[in-house]
Amino acid sequence: MSAPAWAQRWLHSRRGLWGITVLSALEATVLPVPLELLLVPYMVANRRRLWWIATLVLLGCLIGAVAGYAVGYLAWNGIGHPLVELFGYEAAWKRFVALFEAHGFWAIVAVGITPIPFQVAMLAAGAAQYPVPLFLLAATFARGIRYYGLALAVAWVGPQAALLWRRNAGWLGALLLALFLGLTAWNLAALGGG
Repeated sequence: MSAPAWAQRWLHSRRGLWGITVLSALEATVLPVPLELLLVPYMVANRRRLWWIATLVLLGCLIGAVAGYAVGYLAWNGIGHPLVELFGYEAAWKRFVALFEAHGFWAIVAVGITPIPFQVAMLAAGAAQYPVPLFLLAATFARGIRYYGLALAVAWVGPQAALLWRRNAGWLGALLLALFLGLTAWNLAALGGG
């Protein structure tokens, strides 16, 4: 069984590469769903371009990080704080600000590696007017570990993962799509109800 035609086209097209880069920028700023749900199958299907994919996804994330930093820096009260409230990140915000005040650079790195919303780190760094070069270095280091680590994992288990994908692409693709849509709906419902 193979993946649907649209999924096959996306997995193997040049536009897919740029699309995943744009999704990375959106995930860093406003998209409330982990990019890895799409990134892993994309990397498995494109193992020869793993490092290029990781580089472009990191670049997309950094573009989004700069945008989030700018919102925190230029418009914390007008836009940044309402965004934290809109996304329901108030508790995460308070925890991160305390961590950020104590550890600065390493707090950004920690949030960039973990599944904690990176938006909180971007807005806090901007609002605190943390030096841009240090912010970008921390974001590059953290997200580089995340994306290049993922590429390394796919390279390491790639042949087995590719075989698993080829044998089960139809239902795995449907499962990933359902998970992506479900998480998106759940996050949007949480935002509306929060």
